[in-house]
Amino acid sequence: MSTAQPDRTTAASTTGPRILLYSDDVDTRAEVRLAVGRRLGRGEPDIEWVEVATAPAAITTTEAGNLDLLILDGEADKVGGMGLGRQLKDEVYRCPPVLVLTGRPQDAWLASWSNADAAVSRPLDPIELQRVVAELLARQGVTG
Repeated sequence: MSTAQPDRTTAASTTGPRILLYSDDVDTRAEVRLAVGRRLGRGEPDIEWVEVATAPAAITTTEAGNLDLLILDGEADKVGGMGLGRQLKDEVYRCPPVLVLTGRPQDAWLASWSNADAAVSRPLDPIELQRVVAELLARQGVTG
């Protein structure tokens, strides 16, 4: 079992939240970044996006710590975000909150199985995605 260090409350207030974005599809990653926006609100620091395209990179980066949120693509090839989310929640001590992007609303039960903290279905609604990201970060005490 590895240890993540999500407690970045004071650092995040000056540097902005650090969000891991996992998808094997570069267009999906761009769509998520565009939907969430550069920052969570006016006057807040910029979000630091950590983009990864493979499950091993997502695991290694999460184990290294200093992440505030994980956004995982449930439709990624080879290793989907739901299975990866479950693995990270089971294996990484103090794993950051996980947001899973599902292919359709009917897949919400799978997101529940994966121990995800939240799920947003496609097609992505930018307002909903930004709201869910902000809520998950606020639960962690991370602003910005």
